[in-house]
Amino acid sequence: MFKKYITLVLLLSSFSFAGNVGFEYSGVMVTATTADKQQKNYVVKRNIPDVCKKVPINNEMLWTGNYANKKVPQACKSTYVHTKGKLLPIQLDADLETYGELEVLAFLKEMQHDKNLLLIDSRKEEWFNYRTIPGAVNMPFQYFKYRDDYEFYFEYALKHLGVFVQKDGEYDFSDAKTLVLFCNGPWCSQSPAMIYALLEIGYPAEKLKWYRGGMQDWLGAGMTSTRN
Repeated sequence: MFKKYITLVLLLSSFSFAGNVGFEYSGVMVTATTADKQQKNYVVKRNIPDVCKKVPINNEMLWTGNYANKKVPQACKSTYVHTKGKLLPIQLDADLETYGELEVLAFLKEMQHDKNLLLIDSRKEEWFNYRTIPGAVNMPFQYFKYRDDYEFYFEYALKHLGVFVQKDGEYDFSDAKTLVLFCNGPWCSQSPAMIYALLEIGYPAEKLKWYRGGMQDWLGAGMTSTRN
């Protein structure tokens, strides 16, 4: 009972933190003991140099170049991005699973013989065309978040997801597919925006999976992409 209580408290806390706008920038005051046994205060937060805030968000700026010690061979370096987006909680909804690379791999394998599974790249088309996870289909998040402005694309996408609009205007989710959604990285809000939009219209949370790490973690782990 105590374990369940702690889990619930942590879950509610994560939702509370998620709603705290600018939380990662205002920071948390932490007192730690140094190597010489002294107490020292730290403000734990995201430290982004002003010059980095002026870097435009596009494929060339985010995915070109590497970051590592100069002694590390070039072929061993991984893409490193840390100055964009916002930090997101590990869980978006109590009934919605968060996936890592191994779960995505297992999903991809099962997806090859199960038409009711779908891996979705929720980024805009130019990002998808530049590089994505093989097997993913592109459904830009804005079609769902701003569905009134993209009515045609939204309804077409819903049919691909196995969702149909009934005569009374309600959505029929009886044949809804199980989805894994991702975007640029754990700092990217596009896949969460699409997930929240799907939840708003009643999409079953248990049929939605979120690959939080997205392309940053995928490439950082040396996984295959469409631009190898």
